[in-house]
Amino acid sequence: MSLPRTFHAPARRQARGAGLIEVLIAILVLAVGVLGIAATQLTALRTSQSAYERSQAVAQAYAILDAMRANRDQALIGRYDIPLTCAPPEPGDLVANDLRHWIMSMQSDRVLGATACGAIDCEGEDCTVTVQWNDERAGGVREQQVLTETRL
Repeated sequence: MSLPRTFHAPARRQARGAGLIEVLIAILVLAVGVLGIAATQLTALRTSQSAYERSQAVAQAYAILDAMRANRDQALIGRYDIPLTCAPPEPGDLVANDLRHWIMSMQSDRVLGATACGAIDCEGEDCTVTVQWNDERAGGVREQQVLTETRL
């Protein structure tokens, strides 16, 4: 018969691990990385908004040019010509309604905002449409313009 063995606890070893300084440095590195990602995301959102507004400005210029081509006789005699304006004209005949709809649709919050303005200048069949808006909310230059030149 064998004698029961006695169990002896191992001698305590000094615990080793990450010190508080190492943990704080790791958290600092992680925080800087997260801030960098957030800044990159913010820049991407701003440039995306600015690109969206540019494409909307081009679409709005084409929209009024399409209306002018549909009413070509009136466009050729200069009825669509307006200086740079942000105020929609009063409703009236087809030309006034086209211009009113154009300015009001540009000033929609989903398009270019309340500061959007437009101008049309035709010399015979050659027309220049100017769309202007404030790009400050997208982080760009305050006043942006798109000029579209075409022949009716």
